[in-house]
Amino acid sequence: MKTISMRLTLLTLLMSVSVLFLSSCKNDVKDSDLQAAITEKTQSIPGASSITASVKDGVVTLTGEVTDVTAKTAYESAVKNITGVKEVVNNVTVATPQPAQEPVTISPDETLQHAVNEVIKAYNGVKADVKEGVVTLNGEIKKAELTVLMPALHALKPKKIENKLTVKK
Repeated sequence: MKTISMRLTLLTLLMSVSVLFLSSCKNDVKDSDLQAAITEKTQSIPGASSITASVKDGVVTLTGEVTDVTAKTAYESAVKNITGVKEVVNNVTVATPQPAQEPVTISPDETLQHAVNEVIKAYNGVKADVKEGVVTLNGEIKKAELTVLMPALHALKPKKIENKLTVKK
């Protein structure tokens, strides 16, 4: 009697393990099938063309850069809804918009020369020439005056200032 009972217990245990093993295997989807499904389901998402998805054991890792968070979220949601996807790791970054740079305005030589002459007339011994937007300073100036003169000249927006001044104490 013990032998039959033991055999029945062993047989029940063996069948339980088999059912558990078989039921866990039947839900697995191949990574290549998931990759194909991801490509098909996400190809029409606007702004997400630079996102790439890699699949390993049902875990999908998203990488790339998009211009707005909407594309990132839409892509992730689409992938999560694919049967067989176990987890989505979203490493997609959203690019920060670059601020528009103001164009550099260079004054014409004649206008610039007139403005430079107005600035330097307060500094005896300083002369300036303007050629192709470049202001060339010659002469002598005190150190304290130079620290006031240079910002005033930079405010005129020349292409460059060549300082050939001799600085006195």
